Amino acid sequence: MPPRGMGKRGGSMDEDRRGATAQVPGEFVHRADPADIFPTGWTQLRENRFSVSARWPAAHPFFSPVAGDRHDPILVAETIRQATMLVAHAELGVPVDDQFVMWDLHFTADPEALAVNGLPSDVTVDIVFSGLEGRRGRLRNLPTTVRLTRGSRPLATGGGLAGYTSALAYRRLRGERMAALGRPVPLIPGVPPHLVGRQRPQDVVLGPGAWAGQWQLRIDTGHAILFRRQNDHVPGMTLIEAARQAATMAVGGGAFLPTGVDISFDRYAELDSPCWIEAEVLAGSDPSTTAVRVTGRQEGLPVFTCTLTSPSPEPAVAGVGLDSRLAS
Repeated sequence: MPPRGMGKRGGSMDEDRRGATAQVPGEFVHRADPADIFPTGWTQLRENRFSVSARWPAAHPFFSPVAGDRHDPILVAETIRQATMLVAHAELGVPVDDQFVMWDLHFTADPEALAVNGLPSDVTVDIVFSGLEGRRGRLRNLPTTVRLTRGSRPLATGGGLAGYTSALAYRRLRGERMAALGRPVPLIPGVPPHLVGRQRPQDVVLGPGAWAGQWQLRIDTGHAILFRRQNDHVPGMTLIEAARQAATMAVGGGAFLPTGVDISFDRYAELDSPCWIEAEVLAGSDPSTTAVRVTGRQEGLPVFTCTLTSPSPEPAVAGVGLDSRLAS
């Protein structure tokens, strides 16, 4: 177990390693590479409230800046996910071999607080687990409310609902689907990276669909970030990235900055059947924001629904092309 010693209870980095490598065990956040472990410590404030310190990377192969000079807002979702699992495993008695299930996740971030430069990379996550009082025995569902700050500046608010299933119960639940573990999945061609706000072809998670506004989920089980370990289904964070990329395509590419994300999951996305992603831009009364609803369906059944909101691009300026306007 990691050392305690912050506040009432908690763990932290060794003083002589501060700023280098997080001491938070990878199994607590379901990440193997230290570069992908964002929490650096935690403190229990009350019975159901914790403070998790985190550090966002200055450079990362996947969570790279977007819209020119903003941290990728999906870092907010990943930080919420890791902070929730860290506290669940380290403080709430959830075994590390339990299966983590994300039922829904939402956040709203301040686009100015996402600026890469001028603000510290240290992030504090204040996380409250509602409904823990009076529980006895094994935890099953963990509703959370979170608030993120950078320095003294509010960064984002959000929350979600996570569940945990024992390894034995999960094997019974999934049955023959467990045979998908380690099985190769054919990698379909992806859309051009720049159309989905990506630079590297390997980070594209959408392939062509049957019509405009539809894409097939592109599954690369060898992707170190999106498939952090062998899995029998598509991870939730991969589906969030698919929603972001689909929303970017729906608005015509360019600088889509999803400062608002609200996603709910209906069922597992399986590896052996095409998952179809569809997106539509929602009509709204606020011209300063653009909202896109993205849905995933597999074998005719809903997999997830996600609404993403971004600040709208600046109005066109005479003599300035679309590409230069979006890059400003």
